[in-house]
Amino acid sequence: MKIVKTIEELKEIRKELNGTIGFVPTMGALHDGHISLIKEARANNDFVIVSIFVNPTQFLPNEDLSSYPRKAEADAKICQMCKVDFLFMPEVSTMYESSEVLIKAPQNSYVLEGFTRPGHFDGVLQVVLKLFNLTRPTNAYFGKKDAQQLTLIQQMVKNLFLNINIVPCPIIRENSGLALSSRNVYLDANQKIEALKISKSIYMAGNLIARGERDSQIVINKIYEVLENLDVEYVKVVDNNFNEIKVIEPKNTIILVVVRFGKIRLLDNIWM
Repeated sequence: MKIVKTIEELKEIRKELNGTIGFVPTMGALHDGHISLIKEARANNDFVIVSIFVNPTQFLPNEDLSSYPRKAEADAKICQMCKVDFLFMPEVSTMYESSEVLIKAPQNSYVLEGFTRPGHFDGVLQVVLKLFNLTRPTNAYFGKKDAQQLTLIQQMVKNLFLNINIVPCPIIRENSGLALSSRNVYLDANQKIEALKISKSIYMAGNLIARGERDSQIVINKIYEVLENLDVEYVKVVDNNFNEIKVIEPKNTIILVVVRFGKIRLLDNIWM
């Protein structure tokens, strides 16, 4: 595995690659969720590129940019074990060395996560587009846990006519059911136990729908019952374009849950 730090070096490497390229963009602090993406890329491409970059433009002023977990040495070892070919680890000055070409996220980025974190998706799409331009992948791999992000990236690729196949990958969970996230390390022992109610509520919603429930409000109310005494930011039932829906439509419904533990926001969802 070769670690790449500069855009110039990455461009030279990319020129020499003949074959399919799988790309996994990350912000580091790699866990089994990231590893599942890398393994999927490794199994289906001639070359695998992983990027690790904590992107400042997607953090709001009051968020955890400075304290976001950074584990460069451990992350590099994980990538080497997963047989990554190239690990791109640029500095902020490398990715943002000149006047910015701002990316304006579409209208459906201003609901849910985008409503809570205005401007967040502008930063996400900006850095993903930069990374796509540098790596020019055949396939790019994203987890379904960040459902709105995944949808917006798919939309950007379509709207900008990028010749990239976006591969959605399943949510990976701890044995307890808690969806894996780099921010889980912030949870204390009691919070981690309480956080299990999130996946419990998701599974319950899935079972309700499997038994024939189609009323979104009934499902939402049942989820709130499971999440009793937690600081629930929102529970929403939306279609695949992130429009809120009153009636659950099989194969066109996502149920989203966000819960706060102090400054820690945990996201989970189920795609129906």
